[in-house]
Amino acid sequence: MDIAVGLKAIEPGLQDYYQLPPETLDERIAGVKAKLSDRLLILGHNYQRDEVYKFADYKGDSLKLSQYAAQQTDREYIVFCGVKFMAETADILTTSDQKVILPDLAAGCSMADMADIENVETTWQEITSLIPESRITPITYINSSADLKAFCGEHGGLVCTSTNAEKIIRWAFDRREKILFFPDQHLGRNTCRRMGISLDEMILWDPAQPNGGNSAEAIRKARVLLWAGFCSVHQMFQPEHLAYFRKQVPDIKIIVHPECSMEVADSADLMGSTEYIIRTITAAPAGSRWAVGTELNLVNRLKRDNPDKEVFFLSPMVCMCSTMFRIDAPHLLWSLERLESGSIVNQIIVPEADRYWAKVALERMLELA
Repeated sequence: MDIAVGLKAIEPGLQDYYQLPPETLDERIAGVKAKLSDRLLILGHNYQRDEVYKFADYKGDSLKLSQYAAQQTDREYIVFCGVKFMAETADILTTSDQKVILPDLAAGCSMADMADIENVETTWQEITSLIPESRITPITYINSSADLKAFCGEHGGLVCTSTNAEKIIRWAFDRREKILFFPDQHLGRNTCRRMGISLDEMILWDPAQPNGGNSAEAIRKARVLLWAGFCSVHQMFQPEHLAYFRKQVPDIKIIVHPECSMEVADSADLMGSTEYIIRTITAAPAGSRWAVGTELNLVNRLKRDNPDKEVFFLSPMVCMCSTMFRIDAPHLLWSLERLESGSIVNQIIVPEADRYWAKVALERMLELA
């Protein structure tokens, strides 16, 4: 199997698990699952590597997984095979009796890390020194930490996903005239343009610069303030990749995630969330050809699951979620066997103050959905 981390970085007690052959890892994971039985729920994100994904009891995107976990109130242990912000969302939505575990605490999200609470609070102070707070709504993409979700909840804002971003933004504009959208600029820009909002009405906010690198006049004029964050995976897709497939593959259809750049989104035939991409290709006619602009593990799975179609990865470069990739079979087995022995490792606990306001922001979104 592919060892994803150096041994010196492995948690105490985990090193021996990396010496186990894949078949032993599989047997022991299956054995612990059987022993813990209905006390355990393993969740697998769409981008998760196959060696872990195959053991998931439920699979999907981050919000779908958290919502499902919240419905399974009889499951004591929720092992979330994803990244930290996803496990935080699950902890917010589940009961206090349920324990959410992330097999590797190093499984974060580079996009989520591009916006932290200190910078967001500083940004809010700068904006509201020029614009009354009653005129602007903060919206955070679900790919963000719990304290940022809490910030939005406390300031009249809410959370969005790549599926419902347009609905959320329309809700915000019905109430206030401006939005601050973070951390992903591309989802915000692509969604707003699809709604008919022009680039002239948007500004990019760089938190490293005073006033985000914008003049006071530009801030007062803008309807949409986009945080200068991005997904390192989807950022790698380029317009020339689409041009190549259109030239080389007759009748190709190109479908991309809205975290891709505006230039890529504009050149694609279709754009949507991971669930949308999966549904679209699964329902497509046999013999159809697809180039897909999203994470590599998901695209490879689409290839295997749709042998009657031709499915291509849109980029010539490897574009996988490296932080999601940290969750591997040794980490999964280690965390499960610790549970079996009565010891909980890597439990995700959102502080109560953040939990309250983050749940407010999430519930505002869920009410709209």
